[in-house]
Amino acid sequence: MTALPRNTILLGDAVAQLRTLPPSSVDCIITSPPYYQLRDYGVDGQLGLEATVDDWVSGLLRVCRELGRVLKPTGSLWLNVADSYSTHLRFGAPPKGQLLAPERLLLALAQDGWIVRNKVVWAKPNPMPSSVADRLNTTHEYIYFLVRSRKYYFDLDAIREPHRSAPRRRVRQFGNPPRGALTGNNGSSMREVWEPGHPLGKNPGDVWQVSTRGFRGAHFATFPETLIEKPLLASCPERICTECEEAWRREVTATRVDRSGDSPTERDQFVNRYPNRWEVVREIGDFIRCGCTAPTRPGVVLDPFFGSGTVGVVAERLGRDWLGIELNPVYVSLAWGRIREGRDGRKAEQTTGQADSVVNTEGPVTAVKSPTLEESS
Repeated sequence: MTALPRNTILLGDAVAQLRTLPPSSVDCIITSPPYYQLRDYGVDGQLGLEATVDDWVSGLLRVCRELGRVLKPTGSLWLNVADSYSTHLRFGAPPKGQLLAPERLLLALAQDGWIVRNKVVWAKPNPMPSSVADRLNTTHEYIYFLVRSRKYYFDLDAIREPHRSAPRRRVRQFGNPPRGALTGNNGSSMREVWEPGHPLGKNPGDVWQVSTRGFRGAHFATFPETLIEKPLLASCPERICTECEEAWRREVTATRVDRSGDSPTERDQFVNRYPNRWEVVREIGDFIRCGCTAPTRPGVVLDPFFGSGTVGVVAERLGRDWLGIELNPVYVSLAWGRIREGRDGRKAEQTTGQADSVVNTEGPVTAVKSPTLEESS
């Protein structure tokens, strides 16, 4: 079996290209397939223009079965989908009714063996304006977080967010202390709680406020880069041991610092007296390593509907490898242009070039090649 290609784009149909990849080779999948009856991408064999919404679900189910084959048992799938409205009963719902495409797809995936871990709501503070007057404007989409096994890689500490609540005051409890409690000189138990939750920050939850971003190009449905960061940081390891395949994690610490510029005091009472003077700073440290001496490689994220290449752009910026599959050669060219721009911004830090040839295994389709850093300078 050939090795998994990395940092490149496979030009062709998603199912056909996925079948050429080795099994259990991808660490994470982040993708947004064509929504049902939303737009025509101008390529034969595209998804999204099926006769009924159930046919759309069946087509995506075939893709997801291949995704499950190439995904590692510890891997996960983040699937961004949105609903649309029916204009005729033949599409699968009465006119003006929601097609319930995301719900139909999720039920089919659950019946096909996927474990649904989260239904993330992508809330858009700046949604597209609508002239509709007999219903509410749609201001969100869904991101389904799915896995294939009960044990999988997930680094919550990498995506924790600062607490919004102020630190709580010291609580002094008198009377018989509970077992294991710290006791004062008078026999009372003292419980000191300075943070409103986990010291490294709070769980970001399943509602993400992310603004949409425009893109000057032929591809109109473009991921906001911010939307990709959380799934990528949490589900795609930064480094993986090549011998034991264990994923390395970064050590994260939290330190309370004095924002006033004065030297910190050892008396915790000042934290209570001047709560706005202090803040907790997260510090990302070195890797928590395995016991092997073998070299490591970056985790790899796959996007089988690569489009304008946002997943690849974010993956390179965050130090991960990536692999894209795209049916339209025009979008392949757009994706390489964006990736090249990101690399140009990091030329001072980059020491080696990336493999950027388009792999074509389906016949005489025009291949699009990205210039190397030397050629683009």
